[in-house]
Amino acid sequence: MKALTYQGRHDIRYEEVPDPVVASPTHAVVQVTAAGICGSDLHIYGGNPFSPEVGYTPGHECVGVVVEIGDQVTRFRPGDRVMLPASVGCTLCPTCAAGYTARCERAKSMTDLCYGVSPQLPGSQAQALAVPYADINLIRLPEDISDEAAVVLTDNAPTAWYGCRRARIGPGETVLVIGLGPVGLMAAQSAFAMGAARVLGVDLVAERRTFAATLGVEPVEGEDTRAAVRDMTGGRGPDAVVEAVGSDATIELALKTVRQAGRVSVVGVSQNEAFPFHMGLAQVKELEFAIGLCSVHYELPVLMSLTQAGRLTPEVVVSHRFALSEGPAAYELFSSRADGVHKILLDPSR
Repeated sequence: MKALTYQGRHDIRYEEVPDPVVASPTHAVVQVTAAGICGSDLHIYGGNPFSPEVGYTPGHECVGVVVEIGDQVTRFRPGDRVMLPASVGCTLCPTCAAGYTARCERAKSMTDLCYGVSPQLPGSQAQALAVPYADINLIRLPEDISDEAAVVLTDNAPTAWYGCRRARIGPGETVLVIGLGPVGLMAAQSAFAMGAARVLGVDLVAERRTFAATLGVEPVEGEDTRAAVRDMTGGRGPDAVVEAVGSDATIELALKTVRQAGRVSVVGVSQNEAFPFHMGLAQVKELEFAIGLCSVHYELPVLMSLTQAGRLTPEVVVSHRFALSEGPAAYELFSSRADGVHKILLDPSR
């Protein structure tokens, strides 16, 4: 079959790879109908991979159709339209059984928990992929949820909801979202759904701020972001900050901008093992700080209901659709952060 492969920094290729197989009675194979490129994939593309290997297929966001199942798969049949949560659970430990797949007790590293970050679990930017423990790692898709919405629901929307939930956003509050990519845009939608009165948005790309404004976000303008946020909040600062970038500078901005006794929730992926956390600042400001990886399975039931009710519109963050064969160009465009580029989907049928 055809798939994208990661060969090193800024080197994504479209080439022939082995077909996926049902390697265990609990596994399945899914034909991919749409796959997303995530901001986390850009970490890999930019030369900051999660494992030292190359040659594997990236991607952890997709929807598709079941084409083959193992003898012990009971909940799905060939022909079922499904989505694949980005977090992969083993189904065998109590934590996964409760939906907290990102905390899987049997996983040894992140390569056990996510497609497309190593050769161990080949990713979704392909014509098909193998799904371990299919009964838990596949979600049947209702007819009224589109492929575009479903791809966003595999990772970006749950990560955003998880970040807002851990920020304990309540009715009437003011929330600051740092980073207005797909996760940040979904964090803004999530904050409003949780009752936030105002959502402020920070991003270096002016067009992203403009687009966020169409969703009700108040863009933070000017070179001095902290001063602008203070002015917009009457000198007090936001009640909660959701950080959706993962850089040292944006995490520090979140800590310094949030109000006294406020909450900071980091869902941007940080690979800095020596982040200079301002312990004194956090203690003096009496801050709550949360960081972690989203267990998509746990968040999905609420998000599916909100999407079907029209309270969340994940599909609005999708801006471009490319053929899978155009994957290298799609990565280059997404990495450029050009105006109008928000979420890119890949279509393996083209």
